Amino acid sequence: MSLIRVMMVDDFDEWRRSVVSSLQQIPTLRVICEVSDGLEAVRKAEELKPDLILLDIGLPGVNGIEAARRIIHLRPYSKILFMSQQSDPEVVQEALSVGARGYLLKSDAGAELIAAVEAIVKGEPFLSGGLAQSQFQRSSGRTIPEGRGFTYGGADD
Repeated sequence: MSLIRVMMVDDFDEWRRSVVSSLQQIPTLRVICEVSDGLEAVRKAEELKPDLILLDIGLPGVNGIEAARRIIHLRPYSKILFMSQQSDPEVVQEALSVGARGYLLKSDAGAELIAAVEAIVKGEPFLSGGLAQSQFQRSSGRTIPEGRGFTYGGADD
């Protein structure tokens, strides 16, 4: 089995290192790059061609949603998992609508990071369990099982 090449994008160094450390528990993953701003994420994604990109929304340069939009245009086969503190349903919906495969709240990462990454790698979408079902449903009109395996009407639908 080939290694899944991962790029981690977040402007908070300690958080980035913590996530990378957690990812090292998965023997089929290899973190190939750590980036701290949106423009650099776009450049590195084009250069290094990662299989999976963990991407924050609040980034310097360009925000994560715009970076994802550009990355997906350049690298449509790279899978994106947003990791953010933002829980606003409109932000989540916008992040997913650009083509990301999942959305993980940073507050849920301790319990859900490995499951989120494994779901995305398998081609399954993922939505953080900490996102309020009723709040997201009001915004999107969809019922979404918390934790994983949801349908969100993103780029694949």
